[in-house]
Amino acid sequence: MAQLFTRDTQAIFWNNNASAIQRMLDYDYTIKREKPSVAGIVAPTGDAKFQKFFWGGDEIMVPLYKTTAEAKAAQPQADVLLNFASFRTAYDVTMEALELGGFKTIMITAEGIPERLARKMNQAARDAGVIVIGPATVGAISPGAFKIANVGGTIENIVNSKLHRAGSCGLVTRSGGLFNELSNIIAINADGIAEGVAIGGDRFVGSVFIDNLLRMQDNPDVKYMILLGEVGGTEEYKVIEAVKSGRITKPIIAWCIGTIAKYYSSGVQFGHAGASANAERETAEAKNKAMAEAGIHVPATFNDLPAKIKEVFESLNIAPVPEPEINIVPSVRRSKQFICTISDDRGEEATYAGFPISSVALPSTGKGIGDVISLLWFKKQYPKWATDFIETVIKTVADHGPAVSGAHNAKVTARAGKSVVESLVTGLLTIGPRFGGAIDGAAEYFKYADDNNLTPAEFLNYMKKQGVPIPGIGHRIKSLKNPDLRVKGLMDYAAENFPKTPLLDYARTVEALTTSKKENLILNVDGTIGILMVDMWRALGYAEEEIDEFIASGTLNAFFIAGRTIGFIGHVLDEKRLAMPMYRHPMDDILYDVQVAEKI
Repeated sequence: MAQLFTRDTQAIFWNNNASAIQRMLDYDYTIKREKPSVAGIVAPTGDAKFQKFFWGGDEIMVPLYKTTAEAKAAQPQADVLLNFASFRTAYDVTMEALELGGFKTIMITAEGIPERLARKMNQAARDAGVIVIGPATVGAISPGAFKIANVGGTIENIVNSKLHRAGSCGLVTRSGGLFNELSNIIAINADGIAEGVAIGGDRFVGSVFIDNLLRMQDNPDVKYMILLGEVGGTEEYKVIEAVKSGRITKPIIAWCIGTIAKYYSSGVQFGHAGASANAERETAEAKNKAMAEAGIHVPATFNDLPAKIKEVFESLNIAPVPEPEINIVPSVRRSKQFICTISDDRGEEATYAGFPISSVALPSTGKGIGDVISLLWFKKQYPKWATDFIETVIKTVADHGPAVSGAHNAKVTARAGKSVVESLVTGLLTIGPRFGGAIDGAAEYFKYADDNNLTPAEFLNYMKKQGVPIPGIGHRIKSLKNPDLRVKGLMDYAAENFPKTPLLDYARTVEALTTSKKENLILNVDGTIGILMVDMWRALGYAEEEIDEFIASGTLNAFFIAGRTIGFIGHVLDEKRLAMPMYRHPMDDILYDVQVAEKI
């Protein structure tokens, strides 16, 4: 992989470091990336499903996940993991990502991962062909394409250092702080960098100098390279051998910081865990001398580095880099208080889930209310068999007479002279666990039994232990001898149009057992609707977890609410059309049992 990142590269960010993520997104906006570089965030302790971030002056939502596996499954195109876990967790997070697969690059910010674990982790990455940047790093950047977290500093510094577009230098350092400084020096004395990597300051890092320089050797966008090493370690000697053998032919400018170490009588560690010479060969002075002898461009001192960069760059006669247009990140931004992901009324025509209303509302489109519900409730285009089933459900539950609590409330309120909406609300407020809730309950409990492979007898025993009557089973009037034609109609439709009905098939085996005890313990209309809704969602490809979420959030009851609203309004209008007077309940229908109050 000669090119580390592209404009299409996306990352999964482990640990919700909001400021670092926002810097990445500000960079994306500045360089006019088509899509955000952060595809998802792993937040193990969070409960939210997304987090808002600014995209210029607007906002976008980045999804949150509990685990790396969940994030990778949802965002398979994201092939970079940005591991911002603590040093106690970073090893486990990296090893899990390597086991999952699908990642080309893993960056680790944590400093101080135990060296035994670091070596094991780095070897596992090499065996898997994965580039590890770090531990103890600020990351890497492919200017004009993708940058990791905080590398490069602020947007102002990034633009000043020409990191908003590709130059011609390949930069590899150990130090993250000096990476930013060198980027600026290169921008002043040359045309900027094509790719830059801060490999990390720990003693054992994943990708070392030679790994990155060999990749840059093969990257045609890199014309020359700069290596900033430091006292300690022998990785620079691998670069020397590559130059001597001819494997690296592009010019290299190099310097190892820490030459002052020779003036100390004992070994001194300079900041990084790996910045300590344990032998003469590991001193900065020895490495600088060896690199110069191999033909690498080594300045006399660090202060001479800018002049050396300018000299080598000008000798290559590289064509000037055109400056691209960039976006300017607004200095003042305001977070929005509400989010809408289902409709948009800002354009010439309002849309439902991105579809113009006229494309679903007009008779010529052949679309119905089921299509509107699939777009506004689920943000998907359901096939006709599914939208027709939704409409069948709504028509089936629209009204079951004036005696049920909701219709009764709506009628009483209408007779009190209240408006349609006030009367409707009093009816809707009765919908819940005892009225309409059997749809939710049937879906929940029958799905639980099916998911756990319970036999009908085991399911009945389970419900008995729960102390809960089986939702969706039983009818006061209907029975095996007097079947409910609504149930028959729903089942016939499913048999003819559904790809398959495994949960309904299971429920029928339960019904066979319950009706053997009492013939009115049949699968009723609420149970049939709830169970077939689960079968519908399964056939449409929803994950079991998504279906469980639909059930838990009351989505099934929403179908009952939508349908019964039609009936309630009918009853309200009926009362008003008949000009019915104020309702007073008859006294002979009330049991009065009032005792004389006890004196305290």
